[in-house]
Amino acid sequence: MQTEATYIIRNARVLTMDDANPRAEAVAISANRILAVGSEAEVDVYSGPDTHVIDAGGGTVLPGFNEAHMHIFAGSAELDELSLAGVKGFDALEKAIRAYAAEYPDRRLLVAQQAEYTILSDTERLTRHHLDRILPDRPLFVGAYDHHTGWANTAALRMAGILEGGDVGVGNEIVMGEDGLADGELRESDAMGPVTAFGETGGRGMLGITTGGEPENVTPQARAGDIEVLKKGLAYCASLGITSLQNMDGNLYQLEMLEEIERTVGLPVRVRMPFHMKNFMPLSDLTEKAVAWRARFDTDRLRSDFVKLFMDGVTESGTAVFVDDYCHRPGWKGEPLFSQAHFDDIATAADRLGLQVAVHAIGDGAVNMVLNGYEAAIRANGTRDSRHRVEHIEVIQPADIPRFKALGVVASMQPVHPPGIGDLPLEPYLSYIGEARWSRAFVWRTLVEAGAKIVFSTDWPVSPLDPMNCIQCAMTRSIWKEGLKDERLSLAETLAAYTRAGAWVEFMEDRKGVLKAGYLADIVVLSGNVEAVAYENLASIRPVTTICDGRITFQA
Repeated sequence: MQTEATYIIRNARVLTMDDANPRAEAVAISANRILAVGSEAEVDVYSGPDTHVIDAGGGTVLPGFNEAHMHIFAGSAELDELSLAGVKGFDALEKAIRAYAAEYPDRRLLVAQQAEYTILSDTERLTRHHLDRILPDRPLFVGAYDHHTGWANTAALRMAGILEGGDVGVGNEIVMGEDGLADGELRESDAMGPVTAFGETGGRGMLGITTGGEPENVTPQARAGDIEVLKKGLAYCASLGITSLQNMDGNLYQLEMLEEIERTVGLPVRVRMPFHMKNFMPLSDLTEKAVAWRARFDTDRLRSDFVKLFMDGVTESGTAVFVDDYCHRPGWKGEPLFSQAHFDDIATAADRLGLQVAVHAIGDGAVNMVLNGYEAAIRANGTRDSRHRVEHIEVIQPADIPRFKALGVVASMQPVHPPGIGDLPLEPYLSYIGEARWSRAFVWRTLVEAGAKIVFSTDWPVSPLDPMNCIQCAMTRSIWKEGLKDERLSLAETLAAYTRAGAWVEFMEDRKGVLKAGYLADIVVLSGNVEAVAYENLASIRPVTTICDGRITFQA
């Protein structure tokens, strides 16, 4: 007897990402699997009295977007915080913050995000004194768009107990002023953490990044509130056509909340969560926690099967690690969060346990150290299909480019991050790395030409989550100076880096990432034809239907 489709998507321009059958007109779904992909005539045979037909209106249909690098809890929490994206100058900053403060008179800490490093001007750096002029009597925290630097007013610094400074560990800094007190700038998570702990989620939204550990003394009411925050963020993901997300911070608290959401109402997005290895953790945590989590959370909808680390910070705060000095700060190259020997031991141990490793590395010095660690793992354990990852790779040494293919390492990159893209300013980034390094920055095409596997994402909430905006950024990126190489990929390669490659990097290419009979029904229907619009208009094409695991999770 012919299987009846639950859904049929027709009148569509289907880009399957399946090389054996790259284009189609229609897709049939039964339960949580794809039943057929082909012409309308081929698919219509599965239509029955209970089949629901989705008319794509001639729009593009793709495998659901796989957001391969993001932070779900922190991003979800920020949906209710003030965004300073596009705000420039003291007057505009003051107006935005005062309006937000009036809207939330009872919040213990007011939090604003997405500030540019040059929010005041191209030459003046934000301090607590500026924030005190805006809001002298209420604690205020302003986060940079990259989430690696923040600025707090005096009231917030005093509340956190760091107005007179404090020891925040290697790679972190409470910047001190000439008066012997903190000047308000806080570099990296351990410096910002004492302040953000007073936010609406009590700092729990950032714990997966800051400590990788668990919150203490969480009341049932607070936990229920955190679950609602996560639900809101997951629904936001679904509204953007995302059917899979790979989180880049992790702790058991997040996993257990996601497990509860799955058990009660069902996750609208597939979630992959890491064990976050910090430099103070013993190697035994890999066996006692990471391996245990992998065994416990092991379904197609919620998995914990890899290890995440930070090797450095970011360029704008001076915490990224370079081979040569910062151009604006002679004698300073940045300070890695792990020694080479320490990272080699972790990479080797994780690899031996069959765990994939993903490491944040922005400067060319950090990228080199991560590749060295992966090479050490191969020497110790032999070659396997590990698919270890380097996250961001903003600047790279020429000699390290071919090592990605040689070592089987994945380049995980974010098209929304190059300076000059979208609303991102060119400065201070270009001056900090210096013109000699421009040709080695964000080298997507160069890495692909050298045989590297590449996967795209946004790093939300560092950058806007919208995949169509990210794809537009990838296709409209311009060069910074005449003579530099155009590092863009083709539209087809870019779409693959957001779908098929995302499934491959998480070892799920046998059941998702392409539209093919028998594969999981993770699909996004778009409002227009992505191949027919100008690149600068790609973000105007919107998701109209998102299907995850055969269930409609969003409909416009």
